[in-house]
Amino acid sequence: MIIVGELINASRKKIGEAISGRDAEYIGKIAREQMEAGAHYIDVNAGIFVDDEPGCLRWLVETVQKEHDIPCSIDSPSPAAIETALSVHKGTPMINSISLEKDRYDQLLPILAGTNMKIVALCMSDDGMPQTVEDRLSIADKLVNGLLQHNVAIENIFIDPLVQPISTNKDFGMGFLDAVEEIMKRFEGIHTMCGLSNISFGLPARKFLNRVFAVMAIANGLDGLIINPLDRQLMGNLIAAEALAGRDDYCMNYLKAFRAGGLE
Repeated sequence: MIIVGELINASRKKIGEAISGRDAEYIGKIAREQMEAGAHYIDVNAGIFVDDEPGCLRWLVETVQKEHDIPCSIDSPSPAAIETALSVHKGTPMINSISLEKDRYDQLLPILAGTNMKIVALCMSDDGMPQTVEDRLSIADKLVNGLLQHNVAIENIFIDPLVQPISTNKDFGMGFLDAVEEIMKRFEGIHTMCGLSNISFGLPARKFLNRVFAVMAIANGLDGLIINPLDRQLMGNLIAAEALAGRDDYCMNYLKAFRAGGLE
């Protein structure tokens, strides 16, 4: 399971204040905590700073990587912001994200073409959010084929079928899960990725729903998540789910987590 730590997002009040005040100590602390909790990438998002997103995103990358040997997930639809962040990034980043929305697609594809960067490909188009499994698969087909034609390796593509709240449509949960399963079958070597929290929007006990949905998604083949890795129960559930899904040889990761006290 590839974990992207989601906590360095400017829409969160304390993070926004830290970016505005260039509080490197606080940002470094949040990055370190996520890394130690099991994150493989640290998502960096400065989207609320519309007038200075490139500069803020560059500072975040520099700050995260100053003391921590971990790649960033550069979270922006803006080519200018992404290119500025890439100019200082060390190692191979993840780009979050390209979609089938024409302006976004046309501007980001030249940046991604022929590189070894990891790419989150969001199942959204100019027609809006997908409503059915078929909608998701149609967009996924076009995204994957377009990226492959521009020399992006299949193993560097992370399709995000887009989680939407079950409070607005009871079919959105299974629609997402079925799309994950079909995408993993259709494109050998590809990855699937998502942010969990939208599934529970508008409902009580959101963490509980998110944790259960994560386990269901892993059973359907999902192998990447954008989450809060400081949620110990969620992380423990992921380790157990991977073992039960046959993705943990001899249950070595499960046993390691148990010995470290990481299972609750």
